[in-house]
Parts: sequence; C-alpha cells; structure tokens
Amino acid sequence: MKTTTCCLLIFLCLLQLMVPMNTEKTLDSLLEEKIKKLTSCEDGCFSTVTKALSCTSIKASGRLASCPPGTAVTGCACGYGCGSWDIQNGNTCHCQCAVIDWVSARCCQLS
Repeated sequence: MKTTTCCLLIFLCLLQLMVPMNTEKTLDSLLEEKIKKLTSCEDGCFSTVTKALSCTSIKASGRLASCPPGTAVTGCACGYGCGSWDIQNGNTCHCQCAVIDWVSARCCQLS
C-alpha cells in the first residue's frame, strides 16, 4: 500500500512537470496585461466626470481683494513690488507691506 501511494505521488509530480507552461511571458508583461485590463473599463467602470477650471482676476485698491462666492484664491499680487501676502479664509488676498496701492487676487473654480 505504501509503495503504491508513493509511486502514485511520484507519478503525479512528474506528470505536472510534463504539462506545457507558457514560459514566453515575463512577470513584467503579465503585470502590463493586468494593468491594461484594469484600466480599459471592460468590466463597467464609472464614467469620468469632466470638469473645467475657470479663473478670473479681481483687482482692488488697498490691501484686500476678495474672490466672488464659489471661487477660491489661487494666487495674489500686490502693488509697489510687494511680495509679501497671505490668503485669508481661502477667498481673500491680503498684502502685508507697509505701503500698498493695489492688490490682485486670482480666483478659480471647478465647473
């Protein structure tokens, strides 16, 4: 009984070794195929939402320039070559130099 079981196990192991395998594909090519399959949306991916970025500049006299509701400050510029500014509450440019005649805020929103 033991001999028959051992011979059967050896036979099955040898049989597995004789089964042809696909040795042409490397790990890199298999990964590339998998990535292509996952990104091709064949399995019903969610549709992508297309949004546009729209921006406008707001110029004001003094130290503060506020963006319209629904927009956010993405950058500021100050008069007299002042490069010291900060953004307050996400929608207002504040120039920090002592002498300022104008301030500009770049305001953007996704739509």
